[in-house]
Amino acid sequence: MTRPTIVPMDLPDTAFPYPRPQLVRAGWASLDGWWEFAFDDQDRGLDEGWYDGRPLARRIRVPFPYQSGTSGVGTREVHEIMWYSRSFEVPAGWTFGELLLHFGAVDYAAEVWVNGRMAGRNRGGHVPFYFNIAPYLRPGPNRVTVRVEDRQDPYQPRGKQSASGKPVRIYYWCTSGIWQSVWLEPVPAVRIDHLRILSAQPDGMLAVQANLHAPFGAWEAELDVFDGIESDHLIARTRAGTHAAHIVLSTRIASPQPWTPSNPHLYRLRVRLYHQGTLLDSVESYTGLRKIELRDGYFHLNGERIFLLMVLDQGYWPDTLLAAPSDAALRADIGWIKRFGFNGVRKHQKIECERWLYWCDRMGLMVWEEMPNARGWSTKAEERLLIEWLRAILRDLNHPSIIAWVPLVENLGFPELTMHPEQHSYLEQMVGRTRMLDATRPVIDNDGWHHTDLTDVCTIHDYTYPVDKLLARYTDTLRTGRPPDKGWSRDTSLFLDGARYRGQPIVLSEVGGYLMEASEVAPERRDRLYDAYGVVRSDGELAERYRVLMEGLATLPFLAGVCYTQLADIEHERNGLLTALREPKIDPDAVLALHRRLWPTA
Repeated sequence: MTRPTIVPMDLPDTAFPYPRPQLVRAGWASLDGWWEFAFDDQDRGLDEGWYDGRPLARRIRVPFPYQSGTSGVGTREVHEIMWYSRSFEVPAGWTFGELLLHFGAVDYAAEVWVNGRMAGRNRGGHVPFYFNIAPYLRPGPNRVTVRVEDRQDPYQPRGKQSASGKPVRIYYWCTSGIWQSVWLEPVPAVRIDHLRILSAQPDGMLAVQANLHAPFGAWEAELDVFDGIESDHLIARTRAGTHAAHIVLSTRIASPQPWTPSNPHLYRLRVRLYHQGTLLDSVESYTGLRKIELRDGYFHLNGERIFLLMVLDQGYWPDTLLAAPSDAALRADIGWIKRFGFNGVRKHQKIECERWLYWCDRMGLMVWEEMPNARGWSTKAEERLLIEWLRAILRDLNHPSIIAWVPLVENLGFPELTMHPEQHSYLEQMVGRTRMLDATRPVIDNDGWHHTDLTDVCTIHDYTYPVDKLLARYTDTLRTGRPPDKGWSRDTSLFLDGARYRGQPIVLSEVGGYLMEASEVAPERRDRLYDAYGVVRSDGELAERYRVLMEGLATLPFLAGVCYTQLADIEHERNGLLTALREPKIDPDAVLALHRRLWPTA
């Protein structure tokens, strides 16, 4: 197989600002940059004590996977065990009760040592974790070592990463090891551990729950609300006390400005923790006032009906793969989505880093958040999937941009969903537990087809072409309001046996996907992929095909939303509105004008 072209990017050691925008403290230090590195293909490192602080032979730039040229390693060969190590010093002037070592995401299983002592373990490649490393520190330089396992395991949540290690059809190169920022945070021993926005209503009602790291007798918390994410204009303040490990702070914002895609107004929040008048901790966050509802078969935002005009985004870059090249690259992708005139995005098979959600909040983009699924079914796969999904929800539920949760797509990891009652039951458990954590947003149980009775939205993946053939599939729906019994792929049932359509909003959550003809794509990879989608041979043909598709979809009044596949090309899958290098194939201004003409409520 031809070796892929890997183009390293010229980046500073630290390309990302504060990694956790929903819970900000003043003090922090990035550990991104050059680390020592080694592969451990014979799995000798534990027995030989590589965690003892010894130097490792290679160098890697964190937070980029070893498969990336930007990492300084740049091999696409499969290595399932890897080690990282670096020295650091605690910044002068820091005072703290505990020192937290944060990892944004490490794929897949990590063990962490500080100065040769075990600090902790984590399993789950898409969610953050941290350890208090204060007990392991010593004066002067300290040493952190990380061992990572990323097996080619179909039973671990892997999203679109190929289980073979090589791209095939709709699966891509893997992203192994540390792929999001690593950072230090000095914190008081008694502190605010988590904020949860319980209510942020368009009428100005705001309720914030502050959770203490540990019970602390009698304590007080104060909430300040500022009129703008960068504003110092204080518009509300409330204070309360408790003896419990959490407290709810409620207030009403006068003259509220609801959050919408066209006016994504955000309010800066500050929560301070006191004990007997002494300030113990202070954190900052933000929120947007918005309410998402499903009524009469459509979505309503802040009481107004809105059409969801989305694009599918997989968050891959040509060199850095699942890891974003920089914070600017995350913001630029959202800028392209807005420029094309979309008001929403379906982040596909990826839990994106929080900085991306921050920019969605700030720039005004509605998000469907989706769990990366496994490929196989087992008891172990069940446990891995559910635990990581619930952790992702807990990380992200304060973001106003998120308007839907999607635990499963196209039966991925549920190969016998139609025949196996246990898999059907487990899917319903995932939906139920999602709602237990967050009852304010709709849940799409299994995006695309094979829905249960629990889905809040009836989503359909339909790549039928040409457009007149696609529209003919919905002739009866125009008359009855009910979706077809069968889906587009392999005559798949839209609902599982025993379940039925109950009037939910109908969304074509994958449509289009027109592939650009490319002679350099190997025939054995091209035939199967290109047979499933329409093919275009020029940018002009793509623009015309897109226009005809969208004009056709606009004639289906029962639709509550559509999602076009996709934003950018990925490897051999060249069906983006942008190239993999983020160059537009069709005029974004023309697409924007088309969207505004067809769907003025989007």
